[in-house]
Amino acid sequence: MNAAVKAYDVRGIVGEALTDEIVEALGAAFVDEVGAAGGPIVVGHDMRDSSPAFAAAFARGATARGADVVAIGLCSTDESYFASGALDAPAAMFTASHNPAAYNGIKFSRAGARGISLDTGLAAIRDRAGDFLESGIVPVAEPGSVESRDVLADYAAYLRSLVDLTAVRPLKIVVDAGNGMGGLTVPAVLGEAAGLAGLPLEIVPLYFELDGTFPNHEANPLEPANLVDLQRAVVEHGADLGLAFDGDADRCFVVDEQGGAVNPSAVAAIVALREVARVRAAGETDINVIHNLITSQFVPETISAAGATPVRTRVGHSLIKDRMAETGAVFGGEHSAHYYFRDFWGADNGMLAAMHVLAEFGSQDAPLSALAARFTPYALSGEINSTVEDIPAAYTRIVEAYTGTAEFEEFDGLTVRGVTAADEPFWWFNVRPSNTEPLLRLNVEGADEATMAGIRDDVLALIRG
Repeated sequence: MNAAVKAYDVRGIVGEALTDEIVEALGAAFVDEVGAAGGPIVVGHDMRDSSPAFAAAFARGATARGADVVAIGLCSTDESYFASGALDAPAAMFTASHNPAAYNGIKFSRAGARGISLDTGLAAIRDRAGDFLESGIVPVAEPGSVESRDVLADYAAYLRSLVDLTAVRPLKIVVDAGNGMGGLTVPAVLGEAAGLAGLPLEIVPLYFELDGTFPNHEANPLEPANLVDLQRAVVEHGADLGLAFDGDADRCFVVDEQGGAVNPSAVAAIVALREVARVRAAGETDINVIHNLITSQFVPETISAAGATPVRTRVGHSLIKDRMAETGAVFGGEHSAHYYFRDFWGADNGMLAAMHVLAEFGSQDAPLSALAARFTPYALSGEINSTVEDIPAAYTRIVEAYTGTAEFEEFDGLTVRGVTAADEPFWWFNVRPSNTEPLLRLNVEGADEATMAGIRDDVLALIRG
């Protein structure tokens, strides 16, 4: 079990790292750690074959320790955050997100969709579960109950209340759900499946059938190979754009009318502008927007130009949730297509980000490729992983090579920013180690493609020795 407990969630191979017995112990441990005895906890799950049984096992452990389980059944991760926020209850979501079919996992939330990381309760849940596995789960005097509840319609209505799409121009959208939970949530939010009024959107569905074996491609749109079907379909259907969701549908990737992938930093900048304008119109003046350190430099530039304060964070789901709460930020964006909203309890919601893009795009006449180009003025490498056994030695090579021509900052790895004259193109890069593997992750940005490519190739040669 210990190997399955990661920095921000639980994830491992079904039948090895995760079994019914382990999951039941985690359910009991979760209730004790968050003090949920006598109150409700939300339990939801994705479409993986193992998820319903795991959700049931978790409920057994949770009720034994006195919690009342609100079982919301099949849902996306952001739908579980909605239930946690709306009910002000802790939540457990069974999913392994974009991982292959052999995996499953749990994403935990405290009441109000607040995140839980290794440092803020997950390690304690792990240790308590280990004790329960060793000595058995002792039921409390008044065990809890299990109640089934469908929150999909309420979730869809809430998102519709945050972004008005009724007045956008008619749009044709191809949506690739990757056989994941977007196949359930997209028809509810963007269509009429939850009983809401129709929108001026024509949805062309791709792989909407819920299937945890992922028969068409992995539900990980961050990998370019998994966007190919969507890109082809957008062009074939003459669509205005395409959307791709990961397995648990909390991340959304956007494709333009030509099949080109829209950089998540561009999406972050678009949404940031909209959210800043919205709260400024409501009278707010001290406005914070969060971005992690490897989003494009254009994101903080956009935030500042809008009169808000950009707040830079390290990479990481729970870290950004914590900073959202600390700063009262209206929005937060990550390079990995996680987008966080104050009006969504500070949690991330890919569907809500997609709705903002649709609202912005649908309110003007230019094609999406033109809109995206305005928000992607610089060249980004994307994340490049290298297997490195001696990471300190790689850092030393980088520092020696760039001393005198760059500034260094140790903040979530090593960030190196070129010292350039006013007429020279800017550049920066970040190298940071993986939490779980002997990998160094490189991200590079430059003022133009040639600058970025030159720095990228030089740094990769230093990393790989």
